[in-house]
Amino acid sequence: MTDDDLIARLEQQERDLIFTRFDFSDAWRLGSLLVEMAGERGLPVAIDIRRGTQQLFHAALAGSSADNDAWIERKVRVVQRFGHSSFLVGRRLAAQGRELDAGMGVNPARFAAHGGAFPVRVEAAGVIGVVTVSGLPQAEDHALVVEAIERFR
Repeated sequence: MTDDDLIARLEQQERDLIFTRFDFSDAWRLGSLLVEMAGERGLPVAIDIRRGTQQLFHAALAGSSADNDAWIERKVRVVQRFGHSSFLVGRRLAAQGRELDAGMGVNPARFAAHGGAFPVRVEAAGVIGVVTVSGLPQAEDHALVVEAIERFR
């Protein structure tokens, strides 16, 4: 798959995976689904769901570490800043031969344009939150979040 094809697929995911609503109970159910999926597969991940700046769900599965929590924070900031998945932001930059850095007005120690954080976009409200997974290679983190959202909807 070419970079252009991957970027087009990531953009389509964001157009398709829009919620009609997203509240505390939705965060709990989606987070629980992610824990179930990751647990069944023995994946060493941390899972985080936020609405605005409030953390509504967090779980760390066996094999994950505090390092995953730090990656979550950095990926979440990318979605909050740019309004797109951390994977899409990173792939767009890579396709342009660029990196997320001070030239873009961000501190790379605080932002990570690596896959795993996906916007919670609600109809008529825009991006209101973020679902994040950390612990796998970036494409796999992203794919797990997308699969869970697809199942959840």
